[in-house]
Amino acid sequence: MSTSAEVLTRPVRRLPGDLAMWFFILAELTVFALLIVAFAVTQLLDPAMFAESRQALDSSIGLALTLSLLTSGLFAALAVEQVRADRQGRAGLLLLAALLSSCVYVVLKLNEYGHLASLGLGLEHNRFFTLYWILTGFHFLHVLLGMVILGWMAERCRRRAYSPQHHGGMESGVLYWHMVDLVWVLLFPLVYVLN
Repeated sequence: MSTSAEVLTRPVRRLPGDLAMWFFILAELTVFALLIVAFAVTQLLDPAMFAESRQALDSSIGLALTLSLLTSGLFAALAVEQVRADRQGRAGLLLLAALLSSCVYVVLKLNEYGHLASLGLGLEHNRFFTLYWILTGFHFLHVLLGMVILGWMAERCRRRAYSPQHHGGMESGVLYWHMVDLVWVLLFPLVYVLN
C-alpha cells in the first residue's frame, strides 16, 4: 500500500514533446494513410501491372533505405537520452550521426529516382509509378525537413540550449523523425516487396 509521501515523490508521467507536434504528426500520418490505402486498393484492382512494375525496383536498395532511416532514428533516440542525462555534447554528436545516416538515404533515393527516370518510368508511366512517385516523393520531402530539424537540434546541443528539465523541443523533433521512420517502414514492404 502506498503512502501519501510515496505518491508525492513519484515522477509525473507526461507525453514527450509538445502537444502541437503530436497533432501535426497525426495529421501527416492521416495523409500518408490515405495515400497508402490508395496504393493498396489500386494494387488490388490491377495486381499483374503492379507485380510487373515492381520488377523495376531493387528491393535491396529499399532495404538499405530502411536501414539508413532506422539507424538514424536510433541515433536520434539515443541523443534524447543523452540530453536527459545532461550530456549535450554527446547528444550533438549522436544527432550529427543521425544526420549522416539520413544522408545515406538521400543519396540512395536520388540515385534510384535518377535510374527510374532514365528508364522512362516517370510519374505518368502507369498507375504503379504514379503512386510510387507521389508516395515516395512526399516521404522524401519529409526526410529533407527532418534533416533540417536534426541539424538544428545538433546546433542547439552545441549551444547547450537543452537541459534535463527543458528538452521538449528536442523530443518533438525526434518524434517527427520517428514518424518519418514509421512511414518508411510501412512503405518499404508495400512498394518494394508485397505482391
